[in-house]
Amino acid sequence: MNTFSRRGACPALSAPMQTGDGLLVRLNPVAGGLVPKLLIGLCESALRHGNGIMEVTARGSLQIRGLTADSARLLAAEVDALGIAVRSGVPVEVGPLAGIDPQEIADPRPLAERISAAIEEAGLTPRLGPKVSVVVDGGGQLAMDAVTADVRLRAVRADAGVQWSVSVAGDARSAKPLVTVDENAARSIAVAALRMVAEKGREAHTRDLSERQLASLAGWHSVAPLSVLPDISPSRGEIGSSAAGPPRKTLRIGESRGEGIISPPEGEMSGRTERGAQERQPVGSPIGLFNLDNGYALGIALPFGSMPAQNLIDLASQASHLGVTEIRLAPGRALLFLGLTPSACASLQAFAATLGFVTAPADPRTSIAACPGAPACASGRIAARAIAETIASQNADLFDASLTLHISGCAKGCAHPGAAALTLVGDENGAGLVVDGTAKALPAGYRPGYDAARGIGGILAAVRGQRHPGETAAACLARLGAAGAAEIYRQD
Repeated sequence: MNTFSRRGACPALSAPMQTGDGLLVRLNPVAGGLVPKLLIGLCESALRHGNGIMEVTARGSLQIRGLTADSARLLAAEVDALGIAVRSGVPVEVGPLAGIDPQEIADPRPLAERISAAIEEAGLTPRLGPKVSVVVDGGGQLAMDAVTADVRLRAVRADAGVQWSVSVAGDARSAKPLVTVDENAARSIAVAALRMVAEKGREAHTRDLSERQLASLAGWHSVAPLSVLPDISPSRGEIGSSAAGPPRKTLRIGESRGEGIISPPEGEMSGRTERGAQERQPVGSPIGLFNLDNGYALGIALPFGSMPAQNLIDLASQASHLGVTEIRLAPGRALLFLGLTPSACASLQAFAATLGFVTAPADPRTSIAACPGAPACASGRIAARAIAETIASQNADLFDASLTLHISGCAKGCAHPGAAALTLVGDENGAGLVVDGTAKALPAGYRPGYDAARGIGGILAAVRGQRHPGETAAACLARLGAAGAAEIYRQD
């Protein structure tokens, strides 16, 4: 482990990434989950070798922070000694309840395994960028709707049995649908799409494929064998160059560059969301009780995706005492505790609340996306998570599910790449406010970072005072408009 990941790459165990508080590594257990003893062992290793901060990302990855070059090597050795196999290669992701959810349409794991094997057999892994990913979603109580991917396969019921809907470049709402086919065709189309991406280079994603290429993916199974698909590529001269784009334009207040372009999943260096798992709770929230084929699962989230390792040790120890058989990582910065009885769920939920975990889908912290910010991230200009904690604690009654708040230490917007109702972004002028935009947009107003929570509190109070009966907080904010919200935000 002699090299570090560049910014924007995946900080795997073998390639830690430099952040403001040291090196960061990300772990994705191959088995999908860990017994409590192994999670405790990981946390103890993080305490010995890092700064004791653990994170679960919006895509459901585990991160360990504050490492040095030497301690990262020791951590890797201890992970190996614990017998934890970690995922490598192109991520082919399934839901956290895959195979054990009585409500899922189909178990996605066999298809995901076939796709992974085909990717390796085709030699695509070294030719694809680190952010290229595939989602295979069997449906059920915790679908993967909020997770973006280059290729999405979702199980659907049909007269002929289970079919797979194939789409590309986005989440369930934004991805471009291609075709609905059987499992074999779905696997072939997924691999063919990745082969096309690989031919465009390691910076490419399925959003870069031409309409002709997408049409060939949608129609190949009815007219031609898969072997013809590599011919439809820039290297054969059949598709025009996609290198050039329109010139960049000057931003207006509240406007972002590339709002209409689907961003690829990106690594959450310094707590990033891998650019894509949008915070859409409580709909599809991983927080709460889930009825499984064998017992129950309890979902508990980390506030803003971060917790001291000792708190996780305490929670996992209590979970083991209550009979938890497995702990799975879940999109939405959560952990799922499996094998519980209803009474044990209630006991573990109450214990988690005393440790500061998020135990209710309506917790105001679920409406706030916040990166580590300063001083944890070298790019951070404001203390994003400290501001988020203050806002959540002082305005708990002012949030509803319609209102999203993003607090970003800098304009990269790592914690929430999409638009939010309200965004605070740190720069050389302090904490800027963006209304209905991203952290890349030009702020409509500023105030000092240390006082930003008071400015947001003023906006939320105005929303509460001006809401019509039955109106959502987001709809009321839209009536206030960017100029009105910015004026309130700037007031002393």
